[in-house]
Amino acid sequence: MSEHDGARHLVVMGVSGSGKTTIAVDLAKELGYVFAEGDEFHSDANRAKMSSGVPLDDDDRAPWLAAIRDWMTQQAREGQSTVLTCSALRHRYRDVLRAAEGRTIFVHMAPPADVTTGRIGSRKGHYMPPSLLQSQIDTLEELGPDEEGIAIRSTGTPEEVLTEVLDRLPSM
Repeated sequence: MSEHDGARHLVVMGVSGSGKTTIAVDLAKELGYVFAEGDEFHSDANRAKMSSGVPLDDDDRAPWLAAIRDWMTQQAREGQSTVLTCSALRHRYRDVLRAAEGRTIFVHMAPPADVTTGRIGSRKGHYMPPSLLQSQIDTLEELGPDEEGIAIRSTGTPEEVLTEVLDRLPSM
């Protein structure tokens, strides 16, 4: 066992507009974990591409996912558990994140598509245009049996969703 095995990384994942950031911020506060917004790890080129309505491809995502994984490992080495947001749409993307030191648990925010469409349509100033939501939905692969995590389909208040996440998280 590594000395960093006690670190826990909660990756709050899902398509844009699924409520990742809202829940992740509250979850980090509740647990006293370090928080990171996965979008902050994107390069300027990735942001520009998405802003122009062009979906990212795997070559665009590879350095982004590696940067997130490396940040997770750095935090684990410092004895910190984390909560971070990351779309993590495909199994192979989550494989990159699971390679970080520590224990990685996915919290898949998965409300109905009409809820996410409404949320993303009402956002202001975000580089991810609503037109890319369908490409994310099409790309999304549900958590597999080899991935530790939970799917949250709730459309309740943020407080209700946070309570469900906390109740369903695996213990250390």
